[in-house]
Amino acid sequence: MKIGLQVVLGLFSVIPLAFAGLGLASGMAGADPAATVSAAVDNQYRYMSGVYVLVSFLLWYAIPKIETHFRLMCFICAALVIGGAGRLVSHLTVGPGTPEQWAGMFIELGSPVLLLWLWFVVRKPKAA
Repeated sequence: MKIGLQVVLGLFSVIPLAFAGLGLASGMAGADPAATVSAAVDNQYRYMSGVYVLVSFLLWYAIPKIETHFRLMCFICAALVIGGAGRLVSHLTVGPGTPEQWAGMFIELGSPVLLLWLWFVVRKPKAA
């Protein structure tokens, strides 16, 4: 159960890192080449991409001894859910984003399932 969670978290951690790398390197042009955005919007987009790099690094820090990092995982999950809620508000008020953003929203809003999985790992009785 623990190894499965570690593998899933490891795979999922690559997603924000890949998009963050693209965001840092390309800015808003990488997300939507046809969009005309201000320098301030591009600046904010690149900043938030840097925050996503940190999410991957925090996951990598926690994965090896995942059962000891429940509180950290709660904070990571909270950040993902808040971000996913922001995407949902944008979807409902401005319109749908790209398919990748749509998928990201579902992963972010669904991240509490991984926290529940971790709770079961933490609570699993140790073998005698």
